Amino acid sequence: MRESVQAEVMMSFLVSEELSFRIPVELRYEVCDPYAIRMTFHLPGDAPVTWAFGRELLLDGLNSPSGDGDVHIAPTEPEGLCDVHIRLQVGADRALFRAGTAPLVAFLDRTDKLVPLGQECTLGDFDGNLEEALGRILAEEQNAG
Repeated sequence: MRESVQAEVMMSFLVSEELSFRIPVELRYEVCDPYAIRMTFHLPGDAPVTWAFGRELLLDGLNSPSGDGDVHIAPTEPEGLCDVHIRLQVGADRALFRAGTAPLVAFLDRTDKLVPLGQECTLGDFDGNLEEALGRILAEEQNAG
């Protein structure tokens, strides 16, 4: 069985209303951490930054505004499949990205083939490694800031 799914998508980093630029973003999903996805942003002149958050958050954000904490995902238009905004926040610092829905849906479809949504808890060793997995996610989020 495959252990991970990866994809690279181009997103627009929206610096201001007048300034944006396209950057590559690596999406990664791993069986050993079945509830989370990781996005690694490759900003010019900076070290790559990785954010981890719930796979369901990304899925929900494709259709309606979602997210309560440091990650908010929402469609750019209220009706139909369109682009999404991904807002990341650490304290007062925020970054806003715009991504096409199609590559995100394709990535989520591949993750669902690896571990179907709702079946994450059926993985044999996940319960035993829950604390370790949460520790990794928290460490990555702290390093992202």
